[in-house]
Amino acid sequence: MFKQSAQHVASYYARTFPGPLALRPTLHERLDCDVLIVGAGFSGLHTALRLALAGKRVILLEASRVAWAASGRNGGQALLGWSCDMPPLEKALGQERARRLWDSMRWAAAELRELPGRHGFDVDYRVGSLWTAVQQRRIAQLREAQHDAVEKWGYEQLRFIDREELPEWIASQRYLAALYDPEAAHLNPLKLAQGLAGAIEQAGGQIFEQSQVLEYQQTSAGFVARTAQGEVASDALVLACNAYIDGLDRQLASRLLPVGSYQVATAPLDPELARSLLPRGSCVIDNQFVPDYFRLTPDQRLLFGGGCTYLGGIPKDVASATRPYLQRVFPQLRGVELEFAWGGHIDVSMKRTPDIGRQGQRYWLQGFSGHGVLPTLAGARAVSDAILGDDELLTLYQAIGNPRFPGGALLAAPLEALGKAWYRLRDVI
Repeated sequence: MFKQSAQHVASYYARTFPGPLALRPTLHERLDCDVLIVGAGFSGLHTALRLALAGKRVILLEASRVAWAASGRNGGQALLGWSCDMPPLEKALGQERARRLWDSMRWAAAELRELPGRHGFDVDYRVGSLWTAVQQRRIAQLREAQHDAVEKWGYEQLRFIDREELPEWIASQRYLAALYDPEAAHLNPLKLAQGLAGAIEQAGGQIFEQSQVLEYQQTSAGFVARTAQGEVASDALVLACNAYIDGLDRQLASRLLPVGSYQVATAPLDPELARSLLPRGSCVIDNQFVPDYFRLTPDQRLLFGGGCTYLGGIPKDVASATRPYLQRVFPQLRGVELEFAWGGHIDVSMKRTPDIGRQGQRYWLQGFSGHGVLPTLAGARAVSDAILGDDELLTLYQAIGNPRFPGGALLAAPLEALGKAWYRLRDVI
């Protein structure tokens, strides 16, 4: 559906990456492996690394470049939880089983803190996030989330911050209250993806770029996937294409709506000004239906995003589209130079719940709905554990259930756009 290329978009991450981005070979032969993974975003990379470290022969095929899509372009906020929050998971699974998924999310947060050092790469990891309320009526949502975290999920780390204390955390009058999460973090997602790719190769896995899988077939021995110039036979198949699943698997594609998302990065700010914006260095996301989110980078830029388009396109002028929202939060940055502006597509499921499961030896990970830095790692654990013989977590994900969008993407997109417009209106009344 969306055109892919051999070049990363001109994002802050790609343009400031230290050194050239590794160019990996294109598949030109027939290979065999234990597990074939399609898609070199976070979900595919994490799954591949865990399986390669467990001794599996792993091949990863990527249509463009490692982390070319959302995994290499996102806001870099590693937040505990899913886009849908916990209520839909509790409704589908009950409290006890939903608690197991929450515990796996805490595992993912701890794992991501340690993983780069374990494999010898850096991701600009910074601790802490703020979940903020813009409207008085949404302060109650923060209070309820803190209460449920303690009583239902055994998570006592969240700290409520009232309006009087907020200036110590963020230099904006827009926010009325916040929850601080010390186990959340923010990082450079492209550095994380490239580090994971290198670790996979060190563990014996193979990665091929510019090797789009055109079709796959199930055989008596497993699966055969074909590209324009080669093919791979495997015992197990993992589809980690997310918003770019397209026609490769129409069953999975029917449960996703590709949504456009975009953000900007300022030119480097005066260090004193940068520190004054976020004195404690936390990333920030609000609890509006379409949230603003932002953070400071190590080179003193403000990364700011939040816009999305349910009809799939990206504004022609992302900087102009985003500037009013940035200046609404930080009037002191009025007229600031926006050096980078970019967008991409995220994979939204109907209920914003993760769509992770299996059918025989065919596995999939998708539906992260714009909130994937930690959920992709948690999902990769479930899939890799199942391939290695333990399907407890995967069974929980599969029990959530993700319906198709009614009428397919052609009808779903305008319906979702109307729904978004309604919730946008509710955000301001």
